[in-house]
Amino acid sequence: MQRFMLILDLKNESKLIETYENYHKNIPAHIAESIRASGIESMEIFRFENRLVMEIVAHDHFSFEKKQMMDASNSKVQEWEQLMSQFQQVIPGTSKGQKWVLTKRIFKL
Repeated sequence: MQRFMLILDLKNESKLIETYENYHKNIPAHIAESIRASGIESMEIFRFENRLVMEIVAHDHFSFEKKQMMDASNSKVQEWEQLMSQFQQVIPGTSKGQKWVLTKRIFKL
């Protein structure tokens, strides 16, 4: 299994943050199915203020490139991404169009 941590910022408006959290209380089944079909075993999102941290645990065959291709060809995923984008903002220093940013592990015990 592989483990990844990604970060993303939400727009710093309490109503938008609340709405974003509400959407994630019960995501559509087709979104969960798409996530699992890509090889992701589990996914959790944590929040502090407007900063999100996503933990992904995925099978060894998982790759972000494959997931990106699967997502691009799935109209329901594209609709979800478009909906979520109204709440999200890029982290300074990231590439144009980049949302979730893969972090680098600097310590393990």
